[in-house]
Amino acid sequence: MGRDVPAMVFSREDRRRYRDKVRRCLDVFAQMLREARFECERPKAGLEIELNLVDDRGDPAMKNAEVLTAIAEPDWATELGQFNVEINVLPESLEGDGPVRLEKVVRDRLNHAENRAHTVGGHLVMVGILPTLREGDVHEGTLSANPRYKLLNEQIFEARGEDLHLAIDGEETLDTYADSITPEAACTSLQLHLQVSPAAFAAHWNAAQAIAGAQVAVAANSPFLFGRQLWQETRIPLFEQATDTRPVELKTQGVRPRVWFGERWITSVFDLFEENARYFPALLPICEDADPREDLARGVTPALDELTLHNGTVYRWNRPVYAVVDDIPHLRVENRVLPAGPSVADVAANAAFYYGLMRVLPHAERPVWTRMSFAAAGDNLHAAARHGLDARLYWPGLGEVAAAELILRRLLPLAYEGLDLWGVNPEPRDRLLGIIEQRCVTGRTGAAWQIDTVKELGNLDRHEALRRMTLRYIEHMHTNEPVHTWPSP
Repeated sequence: MGRDVPAMVFSREDRRRYRDKVRRCLDVFAQMLREARFECERPKAGLEIELNLVDDRGDPAMKNAEVLTAIAEPDWATELGQFNVEINVLPESLEGDGPVRLEKVVRDRLNHAENRAHTVGGHLVMVGILPTLREGDVHEGTLSANPRYKLLNEQIFEARGEDLHLAIDGEETLDTYADSITPEAACTSLQLHLQVSPAAFAAHWNAAQAIAGAQVAVAANSPFLFGRQLWQETRIPLFEQATDTRPVELKTQGVRPRVWFGERWITSVFDLFEENARYFPALLPICEDADPREDLARGVTPALDELTLHNGTVYRWNRPVYAVVDDIPHLRVENRVLPAGPSVADVAANAAFYYGLMRVLPHAERPVWTRMSFAAAGDNLHAAARHGLDARLYWPGLGEVAAAELILRRLLPLAYEGLDLWGVNPEPRDRLLGIIEQRCVTGRTGAAWQIDTVKELGNLDRHEALRRMTLRYIEHMHTNEPVHTWPSP
């Protein structure tokens, strides 16, 4: 929910007013979709990267305030935990050498930030879950100082009425309780943005949902949590559980989770915002003074503050985004399934794979979502998170196949076609999609490299093995070589 909010206490009247305001925003949004001119020029690739902070030993460093002060750049911000920071990378055109420019911007920004963080005893790590993070590192005292995080924590636990239950059964088992939402801070992701027209939004969102499993399988980078080896992409179940407002009784009743894949293909972006209002009570019922109906009548583009704030507290894996820039509204699909890292080259490859597919699949004569059930797409995501490239995924025309086979046989050719349609030059196209191909051929994702390295250090106790693996990881990360080329243990 990137917006700052003040510390406050909410009344029943606040919640009633907020619900009414969200519904008013929905009415205005529907009118805008019918009438307004949304910005939908040739899309650019925008992204956000969440990172972890560590000390010289590779252990978590609770220093984000000091690090951000040292970086002193407006595109850097706090994240939930004191061991997190986030960078927002301005959109770049994909045409020509666009992926090269995007990769250079990210590398330059991260190198500058690393140099500044070093002055206050911190280092940046791009990884889905920091391997050295311990259960004792995540509690209310390690939430970032921004009041919005404390407020969000209070509201989630007020809705739950009890501690969070974190239960993940993987190669090993985690079964514990948390008295704050800080475990969510362990999840650090790469978020990809794509601006689309209202008419094309549904097709793009449906396509992004359909490929979520393949994305996670080939990019898995989160195998360890609190010293345990769990799923290949443990971020997925951890994030689903760490922000869950439902006690077990509401789960049994079928109440929807706030971290949500969804339950159906959509026909309009309106479907998603309307579902948010229909299914999810407000966590932060903050009303602004502006009346969206009056703004629209005066020719001013409404900010739809309440609608967008509410949308920011429903954590869809592919989230709709409404924003206004220079008084012109636009819509984006925000793809949130990917972990951060391992290297900037890997990040650029993951982005190229996604953007290539998103240039082809939404425009297919027989779209993939008309030939597979929505439940199959959700099952694909969780199978990929659990098993990585060893997962078996469903795809129309192929049936259930190994994730690597699906990517190599069906999805990579489409991604090549898509980047050609974007006008990407052959050299960056081949280099970046070649990284995806080689991960599939070698079976070497970030998660696989981490697991293999810890096994090689098996004569040490688990935390020491994780600490040494993390230091090796950081060393390789700074070479900007893709993870499939990193030395085997």
